[in-house]
Amino acid sequence: MELKIITDCSRINWQTIADSLKKVGMAYHKPEVHKRAFEASHTTVFIYEGSRLIGFGRAISDGEYQGAIYDVAVLPEAQGKGIGKIIIKTILDRLPTCNIILYATPGMEGFYKKLGFGAMKTGMAVFTTPQAMAKFTE
Repeated sequence: MELKIITDCSRINWQTIADSLKKVGMAYHKPEVHKRAFEASHTTVFIYEGSRLIGFGRAISDGEYQGAIYDVAVLPEAQGKGIGKIIIKTILDRLPTCNIILYATPGMEGFYKKLGFGAMKTGMAVFTTPQAMAKFTE
């Protein structure tokens, strides 16, 4: 498996991003919304196998001491091959002085614990819909 790691947004098919997020059961938006979000991010990572996008992620950050990872997704047929680990490692390598937080898809906490993340003792959130508030908050 020959992988290519791309860290810029210049040739991304944003419909593929939306479709991939939908396919893995994560929140997704219109392609132009993902384009704006990824382009506004501090760090982006796109993993290709040949010409096919199989995984991606991004981080927002001040680049100095705080960062947050979002939208880490790996296509189901590419899971279990270390792609998610490559995405996270690439992001962390680009933010070496930053404390990092992330939202984990329910059930994925073990994956992130293996990469050195720990559950936070405190965390608060406000979501844009009542359904998300009910799903992700107590």
